[in-house]
Amino acid sequence: MPKASYSLLKKELIQVGKLLYQKNFVVASEGNISLKLEENKILVTPSGLNKGFLDQKELVTVDSSGKKLSGFLNPSSELKMHLAVYGKRKDLRAVVHAHPPYATALTVAGQALENFFLPEAVLSVGRVPLSDYATPTTQAVPRVIEDMIAKHDAVLIKNHGLITCGKDLWEAYFKMEIVEKLAQIFVIARMLGKIDYLSLEQVQQLEKVRASLLTK
Repeated sequence: MPKASYSLLKKELIQVGKLLYQKNFVVASEGNISLKLEENKILVTPSGLNKGFLDQKELVTVDSSGKKLSGFLNPSSELKMHLAVYGKRKDLRAVVHAHPPYATALTVAGQALENFFLPEAVLSVGRVPLSDYATPTTQAVPRVIEDMIAKHDAVLIKNHGLITCGKDLWEAYFKMEIVEKLAQIFVIARMLGKIDYLSLEQVQQLEKVRASLLTK
């Protein structure tokens, strides 16, 4: 890949980090972002820095085993989770992990988003399961999400946060936005006392719409 293309992708990653911070999806040094540049080259955010104020020179590149290829800082302490995603899903090139308030609240309450109540859930992100709890930064995290991430583009991690994936950075990031919106609406609807879920027939119709959009 030409150096100019690398530079553009680094700028996009920096922009995604700023958006995560501006939308209160991360605070302090929370969260991490990665992008698969080549088969054995992954760009990842550094450990310990605020994602809203990153500079390109602070980004780190690693190989598919996690070995650092370039950068003067350490890669994200959650790198194992990102590597597990790329190992399970060859179609994905970007991973975003953050702690958006409503989605994270669902993880604390033990609530997945596996029943559809809005069309955009079906059209844009699909079902969002809830994993078991695992100690952050350890190998236990990829273990509890890897089976789910094989079939889903977004996973709620128990008492932790949300991970979303995509074919590029923007797809992964926008799925983060969508899941947080769904979580917020779910919480508000619960407060109002009732959630009217979409019927099986309605979901099937939406799945047909999604399939037709993907073929265009």
